Amino acid sequence: MNFIIKILISALAVFLVAQIAPGVEVTGYVPAILVAVVLAFLNQIVKPIFTILTIPITIFTLGFFLLAINAFMIMLAGKLVPDFHVNGFWPALLFSLILSVITSILNGLFGVRADENRDSQ
Repeated sequence: MNFIIKILISALAVFLVAQIAPGVEVTGYVPAILVAVVLAFLNQIVKPIFTILTIPITIFTLGFFLLAINAFMIMLAGKLVPDFHVNGFWPALLFSLILSVITSILNGLFGVRADENRDSQ
């Protein structure tokens, strides 16, 4: 149940951020939910692989390359979800940063915990 709530909160955040971030467009609520699901998948499967493969450049840039990886995940989601459009790297980077902040705020407002393992305790 916690996963579904997190997806819905992420979808709300995607929809809100797309309204204020230039260069990013989502055409409705259903595409926002699809973006949230695709980003959850990408962040669980693809992002760790990219992070491991880019450890040297991440260390060299003192971790700032992780922001670029986040932007690439947003751009990849833009390619996979038909009604979600991202107009390049910089809009994706800005969208990623704002999305992180808004998602954190919404999770706090709705009382969603970051660690799902606490539910079993």
